[in-house]
Amino acid sequence: MNIIAFLGSPRKDGNTELLMKEAIKGVEDSRFKVQVFNLCRMKISPCRNCGGCDETGVCITEDEMAQIYDVIRTADRIILASPIFFFGLSAQTKIMIDRCQAFWCEKYLLKKPIPEGQYGRKGLLLLVGGREKDAGVQCSEATAKAFFRTISVPEHKTLSFTGVDAKGAILEHPTALKEAFASGKELVMLKNR
Repeated sequence: MNIIAFLGSPRKDGNTELLMKEAIKGVEDSRFKVQVFNLCRMKISPCRNCGGCDETGVCITEDEMAQIYDVIRTADRIILASPIFFFGLSAQTKIMIDRCQAFWCEKYLLKKPIPEGQYGRKGLLLLVGGREKDAGVQCSEATAKAFFRTISVPEHKTLSFTGVDAKGAILEHPTALKEAFASGKELVMLKNR
């Protein structure tokens, strides 16, 4: 099973990264490996809405997003982890998602969705926000849902924690790490199809 994870937090060893690492431990506990992409360390330009992918489904901008296109195509499970900034996903996460416009063109204009694959395709969304209210979770999840559906991931689970702001505060949350670990294990469980 091919599993990838996108870390969209600019804060090294911050709450989002700690939560994602715990989910990955859950995956690895089931004897699978996870390929992690730290979006903040990658050179990815924003989408220019140039229309270059409209007829081919291939983005014409040449940068490190090319690595991501390749792994998204072959992934069976995708973890997306982002802090909530101003009621939305981080800029680093959003840049990567916006560049998936090429997949949108391929799926909806060219009628060539990414194949389901041997294990099906599932996702896990991890969100951490400092504010107590759920508006940031709802807005972030709406964007993530559009991303997952565009890349032919028909179902995903969302695990979100609000009121977690100071660096490392997720470690003091009574259930967050356990829930992340369990969600990682659940992500790679195969159901009879």
